This record gives sequence, structure tokens and C-alpha cells, in this order.
Amino acid sequence: MNDIFFKNYPLLIAGVKADGKPVDIFIDEQGVIGDIGEGVRTQYAAEAEFIIDGDDAVALPGLINTHTHAAMTLLRGYADDMSLQDWLSQKIWPLEAHLTGDDVYWGTRLACLEMIKTGTTAFNDMYFFMEDAARAVDTMGIKAVLCYGFIDLGDPEKREAECRATERLVSHIKSLNNPRIRPAAGPHAPYTVSREGLTWCAEFAAEHTIGIHIHVSETEKEVNDSRAMHNKRPVAVLDECGILTPRTVAAHCCWLDEDECRLFAKRGVHAAHNPSSNMKLATRRAMPYHWLKAAGANVTLGTDGCSSNNNLDMFEEMKAASLLQKFFWNDPTLLPAHEALYMATAAGAKALGFGTGTLSAGAPADIVLVTARTACNVPLHNPTSNLVYSCSGAAVETVLCNGKVLMLEREVPDEQEILAGAQKAAANLVKRAMQT
Repeated sequence: MNDIFFKNYPLLIAGVKADGKPVDIFIDEQGVIGDIGEGVRTQYAAEAEFIIDGDDAVALPGLINTHTHAAMTLLRGYADDMSLQDWLSQKIWPLEAHLTGDDVYWGTRLACLEMIKTGTTAFNDMYFFMEDAARAVDTMGIKAVLCYGFIDLGDPEKREAECRATERLVSHIKSLNNPRIRPAAGPHAPYTVSREGLTWCAEFAAEHTIGIHIHVSETEKEVNDSRAMHNKRPVAVLDECGILTPRTVAAHCCWLDEDECRLFAKRGVHAAHNPSSNMKLATRRAMPYHWLKAAGANVTLGTDGCSSNNNLDMFEEMKAASLLQKFFWNDPTLLPAHEALYMATAAGAKALGFGTGTLSAGAPADIVLVTARTACNVPLHNPTSNLVYSCSGAAVETVLCNGKVLMLEREVPDEQEILAGAQKAAANLVKRAMQT
């Protein structure tokens, strides 16, 4: 069965459940769902190069992580239980100063492995040495939107260097001609990027018709500092600079007010909820999901990086999102399971432009099979409830991206090589940092 990995064949997934109904799924050699429904196997069995026995697994669209820093897998557990600014200034930024492209390659391969093992088929990433991240994504077969973390701190010389770095990354990714890998502009946040830098990013993204990925109003301090510096909240500054567009993913958004939620909807901005990271770093407020939803804004789900989560399991993130909304806003009806699953699939696909995030004929075959033969799925009164509230990514058995098998029955090719390479890179990174 080794021949089945990373290749486009006509495939038949037989005997799974989707939306609570028994179905078979036929995937054509272009990696598209050709047909889905009960009895499909009788029509397409002869055309399929391989038949995957679904064994009554629950089939769902590949999960989509709309905000992370993938190579920070190398920093997993390096610094925990600290305030956000101390965590960044004392631990994370000093270590990141010693990063190399090879570190980012291995850290991103490890992230892709973890995402595949837990059912994620696409992610939105902001970090450094992103040409090396693209190399890792290309190898792993997953989908990604990649951006360079643009930080100028108001320095014109630094801003010019960040502009050139962004241009180089976008040119490099376009040269790959890989439809699974797309570029974006990545202004880090309104408090780390000048108005001039924000405006440049907005204009550059519009010129090249690419996305924008940015952190927005994660903490109350950001909002208060923006008021003191600009006499405006961060969202108003971003809007004046042209950052708020239908191609923009805004991460965190914990401290949005109702007017800002309505502006997000008006501008078509996609808000990425990162509940585990925000709880761990004690941002003191949950994203106002109910205001965003009422306004009609698209709300997605992300894990953030592994140094502030500390994993990339989107099943865990769906549960955390639902529970946090209920708890913080004191309403047990907020963010029910089906909405959490929508955030992690169709809403994410809309934000990143990767298909529909649905299991339907004509959609890219980004498919996850979750075993029903495990305790968290017994009984199976409500599959969506089980997926969000009961399961972890450990229940994922098989993963396809664009019709190519990335994991089959928990096997991912080269897994041990990736683990060893990432472990070595992490150890060497810390060693370099300790020597300075």
C-alpha cells in the first residue's frame, strides 16, 4: 500500500458516514470529489485504482487552521506560565534571534506532521525564513498560506528591509507554481508596524491579489496604547491604512467592540479565534463571537503557535472555542458544536480560498476519516457533537489532501525521520542561544 501515498489516483472510500448518513466517496485522478452518496461504490469500483475501507468511520472535510506560527513547534514547552510581554521579551524573542532557515524547515515539517496526524489539511502561517517553510510544506503535501512576519517598529530603514523580505517571499512562492502554497502579506500587528508599513502591506497585497495576515486587538493593553498614541482604537488605524479587506485574516480579536465587529463584517474581514492560546496567556477576554456572528462576519479557528498552545490539534481547539464562549459570555447556547465544526472547515476554507471546506461533488478531496471504533465515538448519537466535544486528533485515522493520501490508518511516511530532524534542530537552537 506504500504506492498509495502522495499520488493522485482514482480512489474510492467505501463505507463511511457523512452528516450522519452512510456514504461512499469517489475521488477522481485530479484530486476532486467526483461523487458522494450511498451506493456510490457500485458505480465507481471498477474505476478506482485503490479502495479504502472506511470501516464506518466518520468522514469530514479537512480541518483548516487559520492562524499559527508553524515552526514554533521547536519552542514547544520552552517557556510557559508567564505573562505575554515577559514571555515574548525574555524567552521567545531572544531564542528566535538564533533561528536559521534549517530550523524553520524542520519545525514546519514537524508542524505539518502534527497537523496531518490530527486532521488538518490547510493552515495560515506567519513566521521567518518562510522560503524554508514553503520547502517543508511542499514536501509534506499539505496546503498553506505563508507570510513573512513584517515588523518595522517605526524604523524607516527596518521598514525598507521588511518590504524587500516580503517581496522576495511572494516572488519565491509564485515561482514554485504550486497551487497548494500561496503567499500573503504579514504585517505582525498595529503595535509593531508603523502606519507607513501597514499602508505598504495593504497596497502590496492589493497589487498582487494576495491575502493579509495580522494580529488584531489581542490584549487590552494594545487597545489602550493605540488610543494613547493615535487617539484611535487599533481597528480604526488598520481601516485607515487599508488593511481591512475580504482577503484579510485577523487573529485573536479578543478586545473588539460591537462597532468593530460590524466593521469587520462590512469590510469582509475573517476573524480567527485562538481560544487555547488566549486562555493560556490570560488575555482576559474571549473573542466576542456572538457580536461577530450577529454582524455577519466570517469567524474561523486557529491554534496559534506551539509555544503558546502547545499543540496544533484542531479538535481540541473546536472544543476550547465552544466552551470558552459559553463560559466567558455566560450563555450555554453560544457556539454550538455544528458552528464550531463550520468554523474549522467551511469558514476556514472561505478565509484562505482553499475550496469549499465541504464534502460535496466538485470540491477538492480534502477528507479526514475519524474512527468510530474508539471510546470517544461510542455511542454515536450525534457525530458532530462527538467530533467537537468528545474526540481529539488521536481519533483521526486517514487524511487526504487534494485527493492524495497523506496518512492511512495512522501511518505517515517518513514520520520517524521528521521527529528526529526536528528534535535535533530544537536542541541545536537552544544550544546556540545558551552560548551567547
